Amino acid sequence: MSLAIASLVGIFAFAWPFLLRRPSSSGVAHSTDAPWIFLVVLPLLLIVVLAEISEGGIDAKAIALLGVLAACGAALRMLGGDVTGASPVFFLLMPAGRVLGRGFGFTLGTLTLFGSALLTGGVGPWLPFQMLAAGWTGLFAGCLPRATGRLEVLLLAAYGAVAGLVYGAITDLWFWPFSTTGLSPQISYVPGQSWLTNLHHFWAFYLTTSLGFDIPRAAANAALVLVAGRPVLSALRRAARKAAFDVVPEFAESR
Repeated sequence: MSLAIASLVGIFAFAWPFLLRRPSSSGVAHSTDAPWIFLVVLPLLLIVVLAEISEGGIDAKAIALLGVLAACGAALRMLGGDVTGASPVFFLLMPAGRVLGRGFGFTLGTLTLFGSALLTGGVGPWLPFQMLAAGWTGLFAGCLPRATGRLEVLLLAAYGAVAGLVYGAITDLWFWPFSTTGLSPQISYVPGQSWLTNLHHFWAFYLTTSLGFDIPRAAANAALVLVAGRPVLSALRRAARKAAFDVVPEFAESR
């Protein structure tokens, strides 16, 4: 339930400009609502973590692992190339979501992008939207069907490629309705038009401006999973098994 609420809030954060007849044409229009979205996202993360703790999905050991993986993922972003779009920041999100569950993957994605933004100076009105999109990347990795061995690695690599493209398309939505200046009418948002028309315009915008930037990200995700996916999956499963996240402690009376 907590994940559904967090996702619904995220969908509304991206979609509310489409509900207005005449959104502002300023390219920084989200600078006014982004701080509020950020203030909503943080408590939602706490609610997700508390819900996972109450359901037994996350305990103190898992929270410690969450902090370690978020720090590693944030550091990996510094190795990426912002010019090409390829970045290893998403690599740990997918195996972690796959092994440790949807709530863990969602929380790890949001915290990883938050930490990496602090390290790289990427803090701005786009940050809460990037956090939500990365959280969904980790969340849906935990929804993949069961598979083992090489098939699991191939499944996760295919998901990584798709997630790299979807992440780029989703994050484009945070600014596209406001970028009416300098865009041709065929690829710009048209206030008052139907959702179908604007969806067609957005698809044309994505194909002509962003797809070439997102393909290297998708390829990097798939390549990293194919090369290092199996050992990382094994390491995460070993860590979960050794830490015994699902074991409920029992206290005996001292004599």
